[in-house]
Amino acid sequence: MFDFTGGYVCLDFTNTLEDRPDETPRELLSSYSNLIAWGRQAQIVGDEEAQRLLEEEARRPDEAKATLQRAITLREALYRICEKVVEEAAPEESDLWILDEVLSQGMVQARILAEGNGFRWGWSDKGEALESVLWVVARSTADLLTSELRHAVRICGAQDCGWLFLDTSKNHSRRWCNMKSCGNRAKARRYLDRNK
Repeated sequence: MFDFTGGYVCLDFTNTLEDRPDETPRELLSSYSNLIAWGRQAQIVGDEEAQRLLEEEARRPDEAKATLQRAITLREALYRICEKVVEEAAPEESDLWILDEVLSQGMVQARILAEGNGFRWGWSDKGEALESVLWVVARSTADLLTSELRHAVRICGAQDCGWLFLDTSKNHSRRWCNMKSCGNRAKARRYLDRNK
């Protein structure tokens, strides 16, 4: 259902709106259960956790709807922030505030967990807090923005796409989010234009 060609969790999250430049883009996060399905596909929500969150949604449907709206608000703020990163311009303070609000809520729940011989990030109340998926997205965004990888963020060159991706190509010249879809369509258009 979801495409994960962004190369970074937060970029994949921004790509849950298809055909962004179109007058009527297609919303992939049309329900709270879709948000959880995205989290499962992104491998930030396990099966048991997803089940608990869906049970919480059934118990608290109004809160789940509000969480979905916060998710979309966050997604759009992240997209605008990343657009500014691509343009090497300063993002709007209001967009940073939206990110910071979710990030601070999540970081209160952040924990360092022992795992084997090492450690990993974890979250308390992750299986019960409806917005826990957003904590991981906000943390991913903070990690990206504070790293040198932010210079590799790109916007797909296809006119009808607009998805964000991390350009990890050797010479940093990747133009499309996905060569198989956007890249091939662009090549086909150029071929048809040349042969008219």
